[in-house]
Amino acid sequence: MFLASVYNAETTGGTIMKTLAGIGVVCWMAALCAVSPAMAGGLTTIDGTQLEAMMADGRGLVIVDVREPELFAAGHVRGAINIPYDDAKPRIVKELSPTDRIVFVCHGGPMGDELGHLLAEKGYPAVYNLKGGMKKWKGDVVQ
Repeated sequence: MFLASVYNAETTGGTIMKTLAGIGVVCWMAALCAVSPAMAGGLTTIDGTQLEAMMADGRGLVIVDVREPELFAAGHVRGAINIPYDDAKPRIVKELSPTDRIVFVCHGGPMGDELGHLLAEKGYPAVYNLKGGMKKWKGDVVQ
């Protein structure tokens, strides 16, 4: 029906039909753009409240603290593992599974963004970065 309307608008030159066809195409494109990121997976930035909810939901979660080992030892998010940023690029692909939900934590956010994008580009579907890193984290900190 939609294609017939578009064809009719093109062949008869009807202004109303052309306008409706144009609106339909724009709406379809907008819906496609809105759904594509969710379908493709990729990197999602989360805040502390969202991370706490993920930690409590009972599903598997790998929290990767990319700060230096001495900062990690001084205090980190409960359950986090330490893969320091300087060593992280080759290690994360080898040590983290695409089937994991992965959350990166760093000092303030940018290093986690970079590493998260790296995994997202490799097709990891559930990659997150803690917005503001440890500077903004208000949850439990363990040593």
